[in-house]
Amino acid sequence: MSQRALEAAVDAARAAGRIALKYDRGGFEVALKTDDTPVTQADCEAERAIVEILGRAFPDYGVLGEEFGGRGAQDRRWIIDPIDGTKNFVRGIPIWATLIALEEGGEITVGVIHNPVTGDLYTARRGGGAFLNGAPIRVSDIAGLDRACLCHAGLGAVRKTGYWDGFVRLVDATDRQRGFGDYMGYGLVAEGKVEIYAELDLKPWDLAAPKLLVEEAGGRFTDWEGRPTIYTGTALATNGRLHDAVLALLRP
Repeated sequence: MSQRALEAAVDAARAAGRIALKYDRGGFEVALKTDDTPVTQADCEAERAIVEILGRAFPDYGVLGEEFGGRGAQDRRWIIDPIDGTKNFVRGIPIWATLIALEEGGEITVGVIHNPVTGDLYTARRGGGAFLNGAPIRVSDIAGLDRACLCHAGLGAVRKTGYWDGFVRLVDATDRQRGFGDYMGYGLVAEGKVEIYAELDLKPWDLAAPKLLVEEAGGRFTDWEGRPTIYTGTALATNGRLHDAVLALLRP
């Protein structure tokens, strides 16, 4: 069943990507949501296409989407971000992707991340490994923070929280620090190209597919308190070996 769900999610992500690319090349209006984040016609049209494709394939499953919220079954539902990285999309930066995950009984069982600009397609199935464009991917085996690369999704969000001092400790402890942001940080961890990705101010649809991808690539995913959840607004993805050390530094 999960293979069929994965195939449906890939179809839906590709369809959403085609829609978003059309706008990416042709222009669009940008509106601000109540939380001051941007939304475009591309986001809305892409989410509608995803929901339609998945609804045809799995009519009994519920949906939780960024643009149109939740409906239907809660215990088995698709979690959808039609364009993760809308601010990048709006400014013509090609770091954005469609994220689709299947949540069953509180566990993420299928995850798909598709960047239509680069053509990159990350896929994962619970217990089935993680893949980039069909090839298996694996986290790095670096075991020391002094050799680790730290990715973040922006320093301003960290500065506004009680985690700033801990984050500075983490910066001091690691070898390199880069801000790549959004889905890309999780992909880099899963591919073994960086060891740590820390992000704040998040919604479940930002994290559902990335969580499974990182875990199936052999890494570890929790919030900044060490809980393996996508519902508390913070996310820490690592190669696993460094996770406890990173949590210890981050703690206020």
